[in-house]
Amino acid sequence: MNDSPRPEPAAPLRTVSSICCYCGTGCGVQIRSQGNRVVEVSGDIHHPSSRGKLCSKGLNLAATVRHDDSRIVSAQLRRHKNEPRRNIALMSALTVAARKLADTLHSHGPDAIGFYLSGQLLTEDYAVFNKLARALIGTNNIDTNSRLCMSSAVSGYKLTLGADAPPACYEDLDHAETVFIAGSNMAFAHPVLFRRLEAAKARNPSMKIIVVDPRRTDTCEIADLHLPISAGTDVALFHAMLNVMVWEDLIDRDYIAQHTEGFEALKQRIHDFTPKSAQELCGVPAADIIQCARWFAQARSTLSLYTMGLNQSSSGTAKNAALIHLHLATGQIGKPGAGPFSLTGQPNAMGGREAGGMATLLPGHRDPDNASHRAEVAALWGVERLPEIPGLTAVDMFDAVLAGKIKVLWIAGTNPAQSMPDQAKVRAALEKAEFVIVQEAFAHTETLAYADLILPAATWPEKEGTVTNSERRISRVRAAIKPPGDAKPDWKLACAIAKRLAAKIAPAKVALFNYRDEAAIFAEHVRSTAGRDLDYSALNYARLEAEGPQQWPYASARTDSVRLYQEGIFPTDSGRARFMDVGYTPVADPVSAQYPLRLTTGRLRDQWHTMNRTGLVPALTRHEEEPRLHLHPADMQRLKIDNDTLVRMKSRRGEVIVPALRDPGLKPGHAFMPMHWGSAFMAGDGVNALGNSIGDPISHQPELKHSAIGIERLNYAWQASAWIHGPSAALRQRLRKWLNAFPYAVVLPTAIGMEGVRLRLASPAKADANVLQALIDDLHLGQPDLAFDDPARGVIRRIRRSGPGLGAFLLAGDVRADAALLQWADDGKAPGNISLVLMGRTKPPIRTHIVCACENVSEDAISRAIQAGQNLEGIQAALKCGTGCGSCVAQIRRMIQDHATTELTA
Repeated sequence: MNDSPRPEPAAPLRTVSSICCYCGTGCGVQIRSQGNRVVEVSGDIHHPSSRGKLCSKGLNLAATVRHDDSRIVSAQLRRHKNEPRRNIALMSALTVAARKLADTLHSHGPDAIGFYLSGQLLTEDYAVFNKLARALIGTNNIDTNSRLCMSSAVSGYKLTLGADAPPACYEDLDHAETVFIAGSNMAFAHPVLFRRLEAAKARNPSMKIIVVDPRRTDTCEIADLHLPISAGTDVALFHAMLNVMVWEDLIDRDYIAQHTEGFEALKQRIHDFTPKSAQELCGVPAADIIQCARWFAQARSTLSLYTMGLNQSSSGTAKNAALIHLHLATGQIGKPGAGPFSLTGQPNAMGGREAGGMATLLPGHRDPDNASHRAEVAALWGVERLPEIPGLTAVDMFDAVLAGKIKVLWIAGTNPAQSMPDQAKVRAALEKAEFVIVQEAFAHTETLAYADLILPAATWPEKEGTVTNSERRISRVRAAIKPPGDAKPDWKLACAIAKRLAAKIAPAKVALFNYRDEAAIFAEHVRSTAGRDLDYSALNYARLEAEGPQQWPYASARTDSVRLYQEGIFPTDSGRARFMDVGYTPVADPVSAQYPLRLTTGRLRDQWHTMNRTGLVPALTRHEEEPRLHLHPADMQRLKIDNDTLVRMKSRRGEVIVPALRDPGLKPGHAFMPMHWGSAFMAGDGVNALGNSIGDPISHQPELKHSAIGIERLNYAWQASAWIHGPSAALRQRLRKWLNAFPYAVVLPTAIGMEGVRLRLASPAKADANVLQALIDDLHLGQPDLAFDDPARGVIRRIRRSGPGLGAFLLAGDVRADAALLQWADDGKAPGNISLVLMGRTKPPIRTHIVCACENVSEDAISRAIQAGQNLEGIQAALKCGTGCGSCVAQIRRMIQDHATTELTA
């Protein structure tokens, strides 16, 4: 008889529908889970916004669901700034937070408290935080990182069309005759929408696509016309286009007369912006400006797509308004295939604006400066009044902390110690704050270093609620698994603290936060939209469950809200859209003899924001493995810089050291570095240390998209390179101290050898013996399988095997074997003579670049297929590249075109 216990039956497989947690496209996903493990994430073919498509980030979501040391699973507290944080019970942490808020209110008043939130929170989270800040604490100091991405789009819409309401929808991609893409590398930032645009172009080859961008990005691969304007000159270009439209009588005079106001003043303004004068300002041919204007105006339908290239500017509102003017002047709005369409950067930046989760907004698109609006919201919430003093927006809030005006800062779901511009100032503010609460899910974010209290937050796919995407579509977010440890949904943490705080300062208000669940919060929130331009007061969870995702407005069960302003009636006092008399203002950070280059920033194809989530997936590092500064070949030649040469780039605010990378797609005089790289991955304060915090006077959005920089070539005498196999999150945490040990250092997750971490280090002088020994110990190379060391010269060459493969290596003082060892780590094929490799006496292999992250297909493999005569379809069939998310298709097309051009000129 067998008395051994029977094994527990496996948990059943479960599938739930939800939404991807990355960009504002709002792609539907199917999450397949078993117990508390996410097995697979796939596209939801029934979601109308994405139709089953996902990008590389979305397809790899399952690999980001980790319950290891990459997650925060318990509250942590430090009693004094010079003490380490210690784990404490969550209930105690909530009490500590409430007590600190109450003490600050008593001693300094409500405006000594500030909230800095995230466009990745759910609408229900926003609603609770907003109520906590305004109805309980009594401050308007609540803002979000949406200030860094969407606030200029909001201001542009409100000033011209009357409301923060994108008038177009994704369906318009299928109907447009001309598509005008400005300030957006859509192929990287919104890949699923780009795939849809590619399909529309394939169906209708006569479609004209225009791309305005200082860089020749992957988005330009389907463009009929690329205008590589000088960074920041968009208003001059748009005014010149309108000048052409007026001069050639391409405007819709009837539409202007019947549905707009203010055109005459703007008409006078643009008189001086001829194509020739714009050519001088923008650096693009006048003939191209004229062609662009004609294609825009003469098409039966023109759709504009735009994002951070316009928004992240000290004149971002003017850029948005000037583009919208082109649509109003030509009647290209309110009809299929037409309209100005801002693409949202974060998954719920739109929902946050609807909930009033920003200093300049109240729920239901109301204005905190409007007494009637404040009274309406106060009545909805059941409180006597809301605060009148204007709230501080993101940059101003950190300035106020630095000035000692804000004592307590509560940060939720965002990482300002990487994402904000002028990092030296931001970090100084975080150091000075009396008390910093950080509500976070991921354990390795830069901001955690400044936290006095850490609250463990649930994250995707552990939360329930709603989000609103770029096309005004509200979708349900559903939990597939339970959060680990003590982690809780953001709204629950906020409510728990609010109740404790209310009990201390206003007991009657405890009931304000007695929500049964997320559905109850949503029901209260939708009431705030009733009668407003976005009215979706008829929506509830039951209807979303029964009918699926819905666009607003949705004031009744039957709605026709695919696109707005079809009747030419706008939510302004007059019912007319407004032309704004806006001028052209140069960038806030001018180039000079000391800072002669224009640095722009943007996204990598397979990474997201500060890489707290995507950095957990080694496969997503394949396409771009490390931080590098992109420079035009002519600028590199002038500065005597080669590929991989270390350079120090300096702005008026900070500096970083990175290798250079040749990029012929850049406009001469411009430089580019991806926005994602912060001090969690590299020495210094990251790329945003260089960024400019000067903002737009209306939207208060900082000019993250442009900084003037200078470049200095570095000839560091000593360099080191290392790789170690193992779990990247844990290894990064262990090796992170090396980022502070050398002027140049990177500690990077990598897919080399399946999963591991790479280090690169450099210094003007060789590392001393103690430092080298500590590095050897951290890499577990104290007992190597092979070593050639010369410590007196600072030279260490060691490897450790792992079975037939490689487990780790360190090259210090002599890195000639780096490529060969990385190749061995990656493919498992040991070199013929390892000793000669370590001594640098063999020809190093050229490591091939990975083009397709989904199928791990290299540039070499694709090049061989092209040389064999394969077209795109043949390459896809043979190698499977471009058949998953499709993000690499533009690069494959470019390789095919480059090969054809070479063949023709040979």
